[in-house]
Amino acid sequence: MAQGGVGGGGVLDLERHFAFYGAYHSNPVNVFIHALFVWPIFLTALLLLHLTAPSLHAAAVGAAVYGAFYVSLDRRSGAVAAALCFLCWAASAALAARLGYSVGCKVVLVAQLFCWTMQFIGHGVFEKRAPALLDNLVQAFFMAPYFVLLEILHKFSGYEPYPGFHANVQKLIDAKRKEWEDKKAKKRT
Repeated sequence: MAQGGVGGGGVLDLERHFAFYGAYHSNPVNVFIHALFVWPIFLTALLLLHLTAPSLHAAAVGAAVYGAFYVSLDRRSGAVAAALCFLCWAASAALAARLGYSVGCKVVLVAQLFCWTMQFIGHGVFEKRAPALLDNLVQAFFMAPYFVLLEILHKFSGYEPYPGFHANVQKLIDAKRKEWEDKKAKKRT
């Protein structure tokens, strides 16, 4: 497991991933908005797969890939995230069976539009910064559910994947935010 760049780096560098995400999410209202709306986006994306994918197992594969990746980043919090991925898959399967194609697609459309709109409001009004997905679409989509969970675990239980994780990440976030502020200031002059 990658701890602070020790042997892991790249795809499994949890500090780097979290710092990237955290640099775009420092306002508490924006963080709260994301805590409310990121997982419903994931759930309704799985619902859409249940309703439209050519393979019956596409949603299960998608949830399993997300869950496995989260476990590879950190076994303990990743296991919680993987369990949430499984619950989202199960809930989306039940919703797809109950709602059917027509109503299910409408639910997906409304939920996705509402959740994404709330997140853009969070960024525009409270964070005053474009969302991370504009700089790294894959990382933003793939990591957002896990980081929302990791933030909640830290806030309510003090959880860290390893001692010093949040202090290390906060230093990286501060450096990334300063770099962004400096670029923003240069553009104004």
